[in-house]
Amino acid sequence: MTTPAETRAAEAPAPVPALAARTAEVGGSPVREILALTARPEVISFAGGLPAPELFDAEGIRAAYDAVLRESPRRVLQYSTTEGDPSLRATVADRLTTRGLPTGPEDLLITGGSQQGLSLLATALLEPGDTVLVEDPTYLAALQCFALAGARIVPVPTDADGILPDALDALVAAERPKLLYLVPNFQNPTGRTLPLARRRAVAEVAARRGLWIVEDDPYGELRFAGEPVQWISGCAGAEDRTVLLSSFSKVMAPGLRLGWLRGPAALRRACVIAKQAADLHTSTVDQAAAARYLADRDLDAHLATVRDAYRERRDALLAGLADALPPGSSWNRPDGGMFLWASLPAGHDATALLRQAIAHNVAYVPGAPFFAGRPDPATLRLSFTTHTPAEIADGLLRLGKALG
Repeated sequence: MTTPAETRAAEAPAPVPALAARTAEVGGSPVREILALTARPEVISFAGGLPAPELFDAEGIRAAYDAVLRESPRRVLQYSTTEGDPSLRATVADRLTTRGLPTGPEDLLITGGSQQGLSLLATALLEPGDTVLVEDPTYLAALQCFALAGARIVPVPTDADGILPDALDALVAAERPKLLYLVPNFQNPTGRTLPLARRRAVAEVAARRGLWIVEDDPYGELRFAGEPVQWISGCAGAEDRTVLLSSFSKVMAPGLRLGWLRGPAALRRACVIAKQAADLHTSTVDQAAAARYLADRDLDAHLATVRDAYRERRDALLAGLADALPPGSSWNRPDGGMFLWASLPAGHDATALLRQAIAHNVAYVPGAPFFAGRPDPATLRLSFTTHTPAEIADGLLRLGKALG
């Protein structure tokens, strides 16, 4: 006679419960997938938005870690407050104030890179079905973040200078969105910078229509031509509804995974609660080392070296594009940042051509995945920061052969 326990053991196991539907609906990052394909050392890759590793101040960063671990190990290896290291917040506030945006330490939340700040804002602001406006094209990971939050993503028309304020105004009136997401300085993926007049117009629309603005600025300190442009966060009318995100990834080292969020008190408090649910707080020792580095080292002098190198690399890329891309192609000339945006002639598909490029040991990122609306298959993003001018020249020769 079979016992109940034996009967249960003989039965087939029940299926594992399904994953959340949104995880199936939101695809992985094509950029990350391309980086995996091009990890071979013989590939010259214009694909990843990677800072030049030889420019990292590894000695200074190591000294900062040594100092905080030697002088206050019990503090820096302990749990910490969610809002972040007071010294680091004070230093970031001082840098923002010096650059024209009055800020106190209490206005800031330290995050695990600016990407976490974006995720916290999505948690704090968005209900499933809420509408989010974005530039078209826009930062790919932002599209993933908003899609995972269940938002409806609507693209705002743009031109070579960025978002069109009149089109934004009409869309806000028609779609009643919760927020607008922008990368106004040296945008990823296009490298363009939004002019001051348009920033002021965007702030005016937000104030008049009732709209949050998320201003993502990881590249602003990488300007190597022209004059800095005022943040939207400092434009009249939008001060109480603009959140500024930034990161130490592009100015110190991305492996630190340190960023910050500056925003109004009520929203910042909601982000603190969301962060407590996510990770309690950003790494105590990493924050302490970053604060010590900023106290002991001259970050601005380091950035001057980085900007000079990136300017030279941008110029090397620009110098060879006419021979590398098919006749009739076009591209822009960014004043800073890490990226250049190009368009192949009509009828060309950058995604289909990527396979040929990889076969020639060179890579780029097709532009299509960055579009929230109808993609332009002829576009591509080229990063100029990772390789030396000589390597860039070699990569362009390979690209010319692949696309010729």
